[in-house]
Amino acid sequence: MRYLLGIDVGTSGTKTALFDECGNTIKTSTHEYELFQPQVGWAEQNPENWWTACVKGIREVIEKSKIDPLDIKGIGISGQMHGLVLIDKEYKVIRNSIIWCDQRTEKECTQITDTIGKEKLIRITGNPALTGFTLSKLLWVRNNEPDNYKRIYKVLLPKDYIRFKLTGVFAAEVSDASGTQMLDINTRNWSEELLDDLRIDKNILPDVYESVVVSGCVIEKASKETKLAVNTPVVGGAGDQAAGAIGNGIVREGLISTVIGTSGVVFAATDTPRFDSKGRVHTLCHAVPNKWHIMGVTQGAGLSLNWFKRTFCAKEILESKEAGINIYDLLTEKASQSKPGSNGIIYLPYLMGERTPHIDPNVKGAFLGISLINNHNDFVRSILEGVGFSLKNCLDIIENMKVNIEEIRVSGGGAESSIWRQILSDIFNYELTTVKASEGPALGVAILAGVGAGIYNSVEEACDKIVKGNEKVMPNANLIEVYSKVYEVYNSAYPKIKDI
Repeated sequence: MRYLLGIDVGTSGTKTALFDECGNTIKTSTHEYELFQPQVGWAEQNPENWWTACVKGIREVIEKSKIDPLDIKGIGISGQMHGLVLIDKEYKVIRNSIIWCDQRTEKECTQITDTIGKEKLIRITGNPALTGFTLSKLLWVRNNEPDNYKRIYKVLLPKDYIRFKLTGVFAAEVSDASGTQMLDINTRNWSEELLDDLRIDKNILPDVYESVVVSGCVIEKASKETKLAVNTPVVGGAGDQAAGAIGNGIVREGLISTVIGTSGVVFAATDTPRFDSKGRVHTLCHAVPNKWHIMGVTQGAGLSLNWFKRTFCAKEILESKEAGINIYDLLTEKASQSKPGSNGIIYLPYLMGERTPHIDPNVKGAFLGISLINNHNDFVRSILEGVGFSLKNCLDIIENMKVNIEEIRVSGGGAESSIWRQILSDIFNYELTTVKASEGPALGVAILAGVGAGIYNSVEEACDKIVKGNEKVMPNANLIEVYSKVYEVYNSAYPKIKDI
């Protein structure tokens, strides 16, 4: 049997997963690490902690599965996007990585927009200047830590640092690189025009590959640490969102995924790059060769229900423990006892600002329309509906960009609730297909590794073989008018509360 290894360098920990060539999970291992916040709004991690977690995870899955490392035919790496890793000439890390959720770079975003122009920036990179992207972080280091900037030999993304440790090769791939805001997503290579305008030396950036291309092989030093076989191929891999989409089979235009995790994502594969002139959704290169993707993001999806549980549900937590049932199953069951429209309550899920459709890091969340008739169940249902409306905002923009929609697949922790799935289907007014994608990005990059190793002919062929949809959720025709009216009220709320 041939095996494939997927590594996902996340924010809270690194997941290592071993699969057979049919996509069956053999063994997984997750190791966590710290996130540092030196100041309010800052977020950093030590890249060496990622590598330590990788080494432990790889050794664990090899030892526990009792397979011969020579039977691992390819390795794929995924990871948190947009992080900045700086390497000096001695191949040492210069400073902690500034990661995706860091918000220190507002001045640099203004600098980028003023230098390039918003329209041109969207045309080249698919996005307006955003605090989370790598480019603004690099300029922040230049503006605030000039000595560190002078020492830079290479700029890497988080997963590409792990590639370097495994292979000794400096490389990037198109899906993750397009999230740096330095890649021309039309040519799928670094934008010399943008780099020249911002006075950034192109030589500090690694070569860019397509995601299925073998970028290097495991070197002896890494082999000794991890127990992987020397010369095991490592493919380009993918950023976490593109990798997760492949794990869901979103590899052709017409297929859309909706993921209800901590954040919520609506993700569409496209045959050509499509742009929203207002920059409300991200347009990036997909990990599938010659494909792109559009992505709308709701910052506080599952996060909203988790926050409500922690803050207002002491009684329900106790009740769920006594009954031996999952607290989220209990809460969504209570939500089903409220009416569609939550008896007038509208919830705005802006607990961490918002990205789509409002690029507004400062907007706050709200419950609106509360009256004496409302009870706890109405509040819970309003959260499920509010997240659904926010995801529909993402879907509406994608539809307006003339993207063909044939099938919407739903996954993530929130989607495990049949009640939340039904609410989402009713709000979208689309049939939804559930997909079990527990290994997510790790499976996605293992599929890419299988293509690079020649086990599969294409990403599309591999997904047809491995990714299977489960039950269908049909929208309730009787609720179209109800949710249409509530959605109208929801959409009218942001302009009224955004300055509070």
